[in-house]
Amino acid sequence: MAKYRTKNMDEPPLRPAAPDAHWKGLQQGDRVSVRLAPGYETGGRVDAVTADHTAVWVDLDGGRGRTLLHCSDGVEILQPAT
Repeated sequence: MAKYRTKNMDEPPLRPAAPDAHWKGLQQGDRVSVRLAPGYETGGRVDAVTADHTAVWVDLDGGRGRTLLHCSDGVEILQPAT
């Protein structure tokens, strides 16, 4: 007999896994500003977006490479006002 018993309970996600409404408008090639935390912001260009818009690849300015951002990461991706 098993010593430990697991309960079949679904745990809620730590953060919502649905993208903000403005993430749905992001397209490859868009200029964006990525806000990691208050006071920590950098620019970049959208390199790729998943079909459900929950994850976005951003090529960061200044040769800092490409980074994958998920909607549950707690970051903001903002498009500059036109």
